[in-house]
Amino acid sequence: MDSKEAMIKAATELIEERGERLGSVTVREIGKRAGVGLGLVNYHFGNKDELIAQCVEKIINGIVARFIEMRERTEGMLPSEKLESLVEMTLDFLFEHRAVSRISILSDMQSPKPDDNTQRTYSAYLPLVAACRPDWDEDRVKRVTHCLIASMQQSFLRSGAISDALGADITDKRARADYCRRLIWDIVGAAE
Repeated sequence: MDSKEAMIKAATELIEERGERLGSVTVREIGKRAGVGLGLVNYHFGNKDELIAQCVEKIINGIVARFIEMRERTEGMLPSEKLESLVEMTLDFLFEHRAVSRISILSDMQSPKPDDNTQRTYSAYLPLVAACRPDWDEDRVKRVTHCLIASMQQSFLRSGAISDALGADITDKRARADYCRRLIWDIVGAAE
């Protein structure tokens, strides 16, 4: 593994370990864990924030691979079943990788880009929502898909408020699965 990859790996591990205390991750720690000098962090990335941004991107890209795996695993399922599986998988990923997911979502909201993680998630969901609702025109499918993605992001970011308001502790995997089914029904409605 080259020094750049070693730094990305080390920083990713520290991000996952520290969670909400991401600010406590230092360049010195990253360099020490990666076995490289401090100057290499600046040489390869410019600064710690850029390194962390690349780590977040790499981690989130992992879910894209999971989308492909999910498509293969769900062959023969109804579109609504596939959508439910994808929503559960997405929310599971967000809660399993809280710090990184929070950074990614907030970054996308503050500085939207044409190919950011939110847009890639939207693109993955769009054909499934369309398959669930062939009775809708393309514009409505796009709007509803945006609503679904935004609802998942808000559910993750405001999970405490969701628990208080709805009595559903979506940090718990079983409660989250039930919440996913209800969310899909509320937003997408009857499928097929």
